[in-house]
Amino acid sequence: MKVERRTVDLSSYPDLVVIYLGMKVNAITGMKTLLGFGPKISDSAAAAPDGLLLHEAIIYSLVPPHVGMRQYWRDFESLERWARSEPHRQWWKSFLGNSGGTGFWHEAYFVRGGMEAIYIDIKGPLGFSAFAPTQPARGPMFSARARRDGDEQGSIPAPVSEAQLYDSGP
Repeated sequence: MKVERRTVDLSSYPDLVVIYLGMKVNAITGMKTLLGFGPKISDSAAAAPDGLLLHEAIIYSLVPPHVGMRQYWRDFESLERWARSEPHRQWWKSFLGNSGGTGFWHEAYFVRGGMEAIYIDIKGPLGFSAFAPTQPARGPMFSARARRDGDEQGSIPAPVSEAQLYDSGP
């Protein structure tokens, strides 16, 4: 029997963004963090935020526990608007204050070209960081928009600014 080859016409999605995300357990306490985020993420995707075309769960490994998702977004602006709104904004702010024994990462791919990634408390090489040099996510590399565009001209403020995250002042 011959195979059936099919493809897709993405011409209706000129600004498509595909993003892979993952959470990896680094310590026993990370299991609680991981299990706590699962229902929140599922509920958030089920709410069908504007611009989310598809959400798929992925198990990367069982030992150590490492799960994630692949999401397809109509455009970067929709993804960014969702990421900077509630409840995601609060999750992200909380996670950046304490990763709860886990590591988090995402890699985003843009149909018009370009890619960007972030790795937070990820132990060892993963994805792009397995073959490309890493650097601190500071200054022009702080936000996804800045990593993608080289500037921070978004209309929606980041959940946590670089100053809030790194300044030790009041």
